[in-house]
Amino acid sequence: MKHLFQTEINQLLDLMINSLYSNKEIFLRELISNASDALDKLNYLTLSNDKFKTLDFKPQINISFNEEKGILTIEDNGIGMSEKELIDNLGTIAKSGTKSFLNALSGDKKKDSMLIGQFGVGFYSSFMVADKVVVISKKALNKKAFSWISDGKGEYEIKECVKDTFGTKIDIYLKDDSKEFANRWRIESLVKKYSDHIAFPIILSYDEKKTGEDKKEEIVHKEEQINKAKALWKIPKNELKDEDYIEFYQNLSHENTKPLSWIHNQVEGSLEYTTLFYIPSRAPFDLFRVDYQSGVKLYVKRVFITDNDKELLPQYLRFVRGIIDSEDLPLNVSREILQQNKILANIKSASTKKILSEIERISNDEEKYKTFYKEFGKLIKEGLYSDFENKDRLLNLCRFDTTQGEFVSLKAYKDRAKDNNIYYIIGNELELLKNSPLLEKYTKDNIEVLLLNDEVDSFIMPSLGEFEGMSFKNVSEDESKDDISEEIKTEYKNLLDNIKEILDTKIKEVRLSNRLDKSPTCVISEGSNPMMEQLMRQMGQEVKESAPIFEINPNNDIIKKLNNIDDKEKLSDIVYILFDNAKLLEKGALSDASEFSKRINKLVEMSI
Repeated sequence: MKHLFQTEINQLLDLMINSLYSNKEIFLRELISNASDALDKLNYLTLSNDKFKTLDFKPQINISFNEEKGILTIEDNGIGMSEKELIDNLGTIAKSGTKSFLNALSGDKKKDSMLIGQFGVGFYSSFMVADKVVVISKKALNKKAFSWISDGKGEYEIKECVKDTFGTKIDIYLKDDSKEFANRWRIESLVKKYSDHIAFPIILSYDEKKTGEDKKEEIVHKEEQINKAKALWKIPKNELKDEDYIEFYQNLSHENTKPLSWIHNQVEGSLEYTTLFYIPSRAPFDLFRVDYQSGVKLYVKRVFITDNDKELLPQYLRFVRGIIDSEDLPLNVSREILQQNKILANIKSASTKKILSEIERISNDEEKYKTFYKEFGKLIKEGLYSDFENKDRLLNLCRFDTTQGEFVSLKAYKDRAKDNNIYYIIGNELELLKNSPLLEKYTKDNIEVLLLNDEVDSFIMPSLGEFEGMSFKNVSEDESKDDISEEIKTEYKNLLDNIKEILDTKIKEVRLSNRLDKSPTCVISEGSNPMMEQLMRQMGQEVKESAPIFEINPNNDIIKKLNNIDDKEKLSDIVYILFDNAKLLEKGALSDASEFSKRINKLVEMSI
C-alpha cells in the first residue's frame, strides 16, 4: 500500500538531497545510532519484562555490502517495528522537530548537516546517498514482518513480507556518485570516526580474495568487529585520552564541535554510580523550547533506561550532555518512580554540585567563560529562581553589563560599590538601558548600575534578596532621600496640574523629579514587567499599556520655559512630545508614532 509523506518530510528530503549533500557521509552515523537505540530498547525489555526474557538475544549491528551492485546493508536485532510504527516513525514526524530543524539552518552546509541527528530526523539522511531505501522490520514477539520502500520522492510503500528474525534491516541502493560507501575500508573508517564508542558490537561482513598454496585465487568470507563496543564511562579515566572523550561526545550529542569541558566521576560507598557530563561549546537548538530533549541518558548497570527524563538534573542545567549509570536502581524502575526516587535525588544533588564546580573552574579563564556565558548565561540566572540551595554559587557565576563595564561579576561590583546596595535597571534593549534618563543621577554620583535585558531578569531580580550583605535595588523604584523644597513645589504646582489635565488617564501621576540630571522628563512604569509584556506580544496576545508615573526635572531649561507658557494649545503639544519622548527612551517604540510626528512637525513649522 502506498502512502504520501508528511509535507514537512518532503521539505526535509528535498533539503538533504539538494543542499546538505557535501557532508553525506554522516548518514552511516545516523543509521548506526538508530540501530543502537533499537538494541538499547530490547536489551532493557529482556532484563525487565518477563515476556521478553525467553528471547535469544545477543545484541549486535551487522553491516554488509555488495560492491558490484552498489548496495549497503545495516541490520540490527533490536526491538523492531510494527506496520503502524513504520508509518509513524518513517512517514511522519510526531514532534515539531522538522520545522524547528528547517528554521535553525544557518546556511553553512557542514554545520547544518550536523543538526540532522539533533532533530531526530537522521534516518532521512540515507536519501543523500540512496536512489532507493528498503526497510524490512519485524517487531520482537510479533509474527508478521513488513517492508517500507521509498525513493524519497514524495511517497513510500508498505507491504507485508517474510523475515525470520526480529529487528530491522535497511538496504540502501546507492546513487552512482555514492558507491564509495559499498567499500570495506570506507565503512571501517567511518565507523572509527563516528561510531567507535557505540556500546554494541558492529560486525562488518565482507569477502576477501586470497591466494592458496596452489596459487589459486579463492574468495574467503569474513566477519570482523570494527568498533570498541565498550561503555566509555566505565573505562578508568587514566586509560582514556582527550580524543576518546571528544569522539564520544560527538556521537552522544550529534555535534561536530568539541565540548568546552567534561566531568568523569565514579562514586563508591553507600551509593555506587558513574557519571560523565559534558559542557557543550554551543547551545542545543531546543534549549528554550518547552518540549526540549533531555541531554542526559540514564543507565542501570550499563543497561540503557531512558534519555527522556528531565528530572535527572535541574532544569536550568538542561544544556548538559552525558551519562548517569547507577548500580543501585532496579532495572524495571518506572518513570513515575524515578521522579520520587531517593537514590536518584542524591545522585542529582551531587551531580549538580560537580557540574557547578566545573563551571566555576571554567570561570577562571575569562575568554573561555565568555564563550560559555554567551550560550548559557540565561540558564545560570534561571537557576537563581529555582535552585535555592546553590543560589550563592550561581550568583557568583553571573556576569552583567553595567554602566561601568561589560562581563562584570557581583564580586567586582561589590569591590567598587559606594554603599551596601546593588543597583539595577530592567528593560528590553541594552542600548535603551544605557541611555535611560533614570541613570543620570547614578552616573553623576559615579554609582554603578547593572543593565538587565534578559527575559528572566524580571522574574529573578525581585526574589534575590541580597548578595554578601548587599541589597538589590531597582533604580525605577529608588527615590532620593533629598526632598524637593517647598518653594520649588509651589513654583511648579500649576504646571503639574496642567500636565495632569492634558495627559489625563495616560498617566497615573505627575511629579517633580530629583533623579534626573540633564533630561527634562522620564516615565516610571510601576508594577509593569517589560519582559513579560514583550513575551505576551510575541505570542500574539494583546497587552494593555499601564499608565506610568510622569516625572519632570525642575532644573531643566525646557521645563523652566514650559512653566511660563500661557498658550494652552502649544503647552499641550509640548507636553505630549515630552511624554512620548520619555516613553520612546524607555521602550524604543510608541503606540501612536503618527501623532508624535505631527506634533513635532507643527512645532518645527512654528519655530521657522
